[in-house]
Amino acid sequence: MQQEYSATLTGAAFMLYELKQVLKIKWAGFNDEEIREKVLNDNLFQYQIKSSLQRGLPSILRRVNVLDDTLGSTLLEQSLESAKIINLYAIMKTDRLFFEFMNEVIREKLESNNSFLEKKDINLYFASKAEQDQGVAGWTEQTVTKLKNVIKRILLESGILKDKKTGELSRILMDDHLKQYLIQIGDIAYVRAMGEV
Repeated sequence: MQQEYSATLTGAAFMLYELKQVLKIKWAGFNDEEIREKVLNDNLFQYQIKSSLQRGLPSILRRVNVLDDTLGSTLLEQSLESAKIINLYAIMKTDRLFFEFMNEVIREKLESNNSFLEKKDINLYFASKAEQDQGVAGWTEQTVTKLKNVIKRILLESGILKDKKTGELSRILMDDHLKQYLIQIGDIAYVRAMGEV
């Protein structure tokens, strides 16, 4: 069944540090409820505002839960580059709006060697989603603006967006073992969405 579009990304941007912390706790044998308690009680992410913590945590848990042992250990033990790519993959796996943005906007740009993301690209993407989906059409302007900013931040932190001002894009350098593994587990669509073939 296809995921619904959601605006949860507004509360959970790239969050690589947080993902690593939660993954470590999960591997120590804690379930989602225990993880939630531990993160909130120990302020594991060192957030000043607890509501930010509560908003982001469900997304982090969803991301952790789509990673198998191989991807989890690669994220924790391999290079920062690989960790960023796996986090990007987990965001796409758990957020339909973001996956489709990567697939329909970023992939097309990288495949056609157009290495600039313009404001109008993001605006057109949201306009077309609002035409296709009543849920998206019902979002407030504030929510849409926030989502646009979060998407740009994720692209920047993952290394796909080189420069926020100019909108210059750059190809990520995906480790070959990681690429082959994602293809092997049937997730070539996500590899392609990141501009890799």
